[in-house]
Amino acid sequence: MAEKLPEHPDFLWRNPDPQSSYDAVIVGGGGHGLATAYYLAKEHGMTNIAILERGWLAGGNMARNTTIIRSNYLWDESAGIYEKSLQLWEQLPEELDYDFLFSQRGVLNVAHTMQEVRDAQRRVNANRLNGVDAEYLDPQQVKEVCPIINVSDEIRYPVMGATYQPRGGIAKHDHVAWAFARACDRMGVDIIQNCEVTGFLKDGERVVGVETTRGRIACGKVGLAAAGHSSILAEMAGVRLPIQSRPLQALVSELFEPVHPTVVMSNHIHVYVSQAHKGELVMGAGVDSFNGYGQRGGFHIIEDQMAAAVELFPIFARAHLLRTWGGIVDTTLDASPIISPTPVEGLYVNCGWGTGGFKGTPAAGLTFAHTIATGAPHPLSAPFVLDRFETGHLIDEHGAAAVAH
Repeated sequence: MAEKLPEHPDFLWRNPDPQSSYDAVIVGGGGHGLATAYYLAKEHGMTNIAILERGWLAGGNMARNTTIIRSNYLWDESAGIYEKSLQLWEQLPEELDYDFLFSQRGVLNVAHTMQEVRDAQRRVNANRLNGVDAEYLDPQQVKEVCPIINVSDEIRYPVMGATYQPRGGIAKHDHVAWAFARACDRMGVDIIQNCEVTGFLKDGERVVGVETTRGRIACGKVGLAAAGHSSILAEMAGVRLPIQSRPLQALVSELFEPVHPTVVMSNHIHVYVSQAHKGELVMGAGVDSFNGYGQRGGFHIIEDQMAAAVELFPIFARAHLLRTWGGIVDTTLDASPIISPTPVEGLYVNCGWGTGGFKGTPAAGLTFAHTIATGAPHPLSAPFVLDRFETGHLIDEHGAAAVAH
């Protein structure tokens, strides 16, 4: 059983002392910010840390994702960091002493065209070379893994095959956040909610603190891990990031008995479906085609998503929609994340994960913590530094990752 929260009444609500000084401040109290603070404390002995969250704990993208976890990415650099993340997922329930409902039920990435079939087979081969579990399934094998899927040749986008990663799955996002938060709190990390960063304090070209809606906070280093708003925050410090922010929508149905045994993702028709532990059908869509910071998107995106889901899973036609929501995702020019120091001394960024943020949570925290603590990239995140946009060493995961960035 997870340890009960400490009995001090100001847990997660403490007011920052204007005279206090932290070794590091992490901006963003979602999965990546919490994981970063956890690994700073665990791996680097840094506990004089504050996590600043402008809203409530894990109330941003961490509460607005489709909870899918996998590591079957094409490029070596991506496979490396996402496979490390999956390995960490596999040990974290015991390490954090918290059951966040990590379920390795497998992930199917469905192919609907001959080009997707060729791309999927290429990705499976690349995965195996990188030690990532992956196999290619024909339509009948897809049906065996997921009996409710429609593999008829008579639908608009017939299932021509799929990649399958048995170790992939889902976890409950809010439980993950609380698991990291409790661990951080036990190690002495401050978590301050309702504390929006409005500016940076600088000594020449070095960041020495942050301005917030609850006062000034001095610190030695600042790590930005605020999904969807990293570019706005970085610009306050004089850094322009090569990212765009776009709405990303999802929805859940009413509760059902277990009918969907795995995770099914279709990049071609932009729908990703799993069933939550309580019984809701969880469906994600592709990103909207416009930039924006509203946590909502175009209705036609959801409409197309529902039509695709009903075609793939005819029994869903009888399901009732419970609620929809939208998050804000940062996407880079190459659809790969940025984990990097910045030109401003003492300022570090973790952003641009697109639709890969939740599955990358543990490795993002581990590598970003290393970057903040040492000032240098972790070996796994070295390919994802800002310099790649100057050198041209991009990691182009557009489509190659079998998702719709």
